[in-house]
Amino acid sequence: MTTLLRQRSLVQEAAALRADADDPVDAVHRSCDRIDAIDPQVRAFVPEPGRRTRLLEAARQRTAAGPPEPADRPALYGVPVGIKDIVHVDGLPTRAGSALPPEVLGGPQATVIDRLCAAGALIAGKTVTAEFAVTAPGPTRNPHNPAHTPGGSSSGSAAAVAAGMVSLAIGTQTVGSMIRPAAYCGVVGFKPSHGRIPVDGVIPNALSFDTLGCYATDVAGVALAASVLCDGWQDGADEVPGPAGRTRRPVLGVPAGPYLERAGDEALAAFTEQRELLRSAGYTVREVPVMDDFEQIVEQLFTMNRYEVARAHTDWFARFGDRYREETTAAIRQGQAIGDTAYWTARVRRAAFRERLAADGAAAGIDVWIAPSATGPAPADLSTTGTSIMCLPWSNAGLPSVSLPAGHAADGLPLGLQLVGAFGADEDLLYGAAGIEGVLHENGRPGPAGTGRVP
Repeated sequence: MTTLLRQRSLVQEAAALRADADDPVDAVHRSCDRIDAIDPQVRAFVPEPGRRTRLLEAARQRTAAGPPEPADRPALYGVPVGIKDIVHVDGLPTRAGSALPPEVLGGPQATVIDRLCAAGALIAGKTVTAEFAVTAPGPTRNPHNPAHTPGGSSSGSAAAVAAGMVSLAIGTQTVGSMIRPAAYCGVVGFKPSHGRIPVDGVIPNALSFDTLGCYATDVAGVALAASVLCDGWQDGADEVPGPAGRTRRPVLGVPAGPYLERAGDEALAAFTEQRELLRSAGYTVREVPVMDDFEQIVEQLFTMNRYEVARAHTDWFARFGDRYREETTAAIRQGQAIGDTAYWTARVRRAAFRERLAADGAAAGIDVWIAPSATGPAPADLSTTGTSIMCLPWSNAGLPSVSLPAGHAADGLPLGLQLVGAFGADEDLLYGAAGIEGVLHENGRPGPAGTGRVP
């Protein structure tokens, strides 16, 4: 393995391109050079003949059509971006990691792509996903160690950023598909509140949970992307005070109980160290007993998830069922066996869980929950994407979450710290996350530009 070259952060790259200190054509060449050199081993991108030619033409058009004054250029002017291959992009096929005919899966371009293009971004290509964003892994390898999974289902997007191929990539999360790959690959992953980014033009997994998000090397990068992608984004402490006030450190809550006990020993030991580090930096950290019915919460989510997966694939599965992979077929079959009554009962229970979790946090004065992003480092197993259990309750409640690189396991692979905010308080969450990222960095955790490894 060789040490990953330090790449510019998204904020640095975007600023250079907007200020004319860099050129979109050069940005395309850098990204394509890196993809050509590294992706044969990492396999983060869906192969695309003529990628460089397409991107160079788009960059030249962007330069010719761009505002004459650098100060007037949009936020992501000339920035190449990776797009998870369940998101429709005009001119690029959508395969969703499957063997189904791409023309069957096609559809109008997603709103998230319209927003990226309006912000001046260039679409670097499609990134690998688990089949239909369920659990059957794609070919992507972890850039830190190719024998280990990068996580899923947004595997390609996380690995593309970790390996320095792009400074921004788009993924989705239904249960743990953004946060877990961020932790496994050692990058920052942000999943907004459910519904904060429109999901039209995205092949559904389970619409009650599906959420678009993004990866970058630091919190400032995902915040820049969020300001472009999220509905009604508000910047600045004066505009939106929020529950954390934006002028003080958020009060942090540790969700004590059976949920936290699902993390592995190494993740829990690191999490204990992280908590003490934050306390010593002046943060208030409170243990709050919650989710004593965690097993029922898990059952409720998967009842809804599998039911909705099966309904989303009713037509395709009837026509092409023999082309689905074993894991996806099993999920669909499970969903087909769930009746309407069980599904609607699960929806009622989820609503009650959301209310109870919000009330428990409010009663304890919690602004941000903290927990391990995953049960441990990336498993040495390419047949699985790992478990999403540490993300499950937060996705169930539709809450915004972010994973920060937070040290390494004994095998040298990254670990992540998960921060979870109140519903709709995405701006406050990222403001607080930036301060926590600084504490982690100052105390020897991975810095904003990360140093992963590639084969």
